[in-house]
Amino acid sequence: MPIRFTRNTLAAFALAGLAATASAQGTGKLKVGLMLPFSGTYSALGVAIENGFKLYVDEQGGKLGGREIEYFKVDDESDPAKATDNVNKLIKRDNVDVIIGTVHSGVAMAMAKAAKESGTILIVPNAGADAVTGPMCAPNIFRSSFSNWQPAYAMGVVAAKEGKKTAITLTWKYAAGDESTAGFKEGFEKGGGKVVKQLTLPFPNVEFQALLTEIAAAKPDAVYSFMAGGGAVKLVKDYAAAGLNKSIPLYGPGFLTDGTLDAQGDAAAGMLTTLHYADGLNTPKDNAFRTAYAKTFKLQPDVYAVQGYDAAQMLGVGLAATKGDAGKKAEFAAAVEKAKIDSPRGAFTVGKSHNPVQDIYLRKVEGKENKMVSVAIKGLADPGRGCRM
Repeated sequence: MPIRFTRNTLAAFALAGLAATASAQGTGKLKVGLMLPFSGTYSALGVAIENGFKLYVDEQGGKLGGREIEYFKVDDESDPAKATDNVNKLIKRDNVDVIIGTVHSGVAMAMAKAAKESGTILIVPNAGADAVTGPMCAPNIFRSSFSNWQPAYAMGVVAAKEGKKTAITLTWKYAAGDESTAGFKEGFEKGGGKVVKQLTLPFPNVEFQALLTEIAAAKPDAVYSFMAGGGAVKLVKDYAAAGLNKSIPLYGPGFLTDGTLDAQGDAAAGMLTTLHYADGLNTPKDNAFRTAYAKTFKLQPDVYAVQGYDAAQMLGVGLAATKGDAGKKAEFAAAVEKAKIDSPRGAFTVGKSHNPVQDIYLRKVEGKENKMVSVAIKGLADPGRGCRM
């Protein structure tokens, strides 16, 4: 039986076609999909990223590349099993021009695969999965944060310089944890140290007692741990309660103490971490950002807010070069690749695999702040191993 379309149906199709054409040509609203954790262990991180992103857009009058932004939100629940379905809601159902996400590395890998297959612009505002800017790299995939290797490698270098000879690593058993501890091991052993044991537990398990007993018996010179959110709070408090912080320093990338110090309290005092952001940078850009963020959201910003802010900056750079046309992928990528992003963390560029080339800071917990001690490594570029672009 032949299919008959009513006049209303044909009009609807025509309007849809006009909307799609307008979006591709850089007119009308730009559809931005925010796929972030809005529930569970990482929910505070997702909110901070969204806040940072929207702060920059609002500072530009609500437009990037001359186009108003329309947001579409999906809670990824930090669940890799739901990641493909969730990202396809944005790509296929909502027809977004750009995706911003996410925190969990396992979820980000599925997002990168979908972005690579569909050609949708993806800017990763946190997840450090090395593969995103390694084997999964693509002209339309960018990161405004870090690779898991970067702060981890820097902490290994610092620990070795401090004269530590043996270390145990402790992390959740998932991609981010594996890559972070591998980065620490590379930097630490390059400096003459030795990782003598690697301890893991399933994500998001936070029952650390048996592992802390094992650490106490082994007596390494240091422990390196990759944890974030609620897991970081529990580990730091349990570590101090066991008395281990008095004899075996607990090191980590900054996520161990970023956005968690209120909950960790005195247990985190004096801890050293490495990250691409720190409190007390005291630069005009960072001071202005922190003031604006606190005024807008009645919260103090953290590294996640900075990464969201810079994701919007990177998007703005690309859209300015294409006059708002997100379909001009080559021109978009070329603009971001040659830009210097004026970030609250300090200016950074983007490497050949689209990962930030940035200073990594050594920070020390003082009160409720991760105060900068020094620049651990200046202009550290991720090796982008496996990237063919």
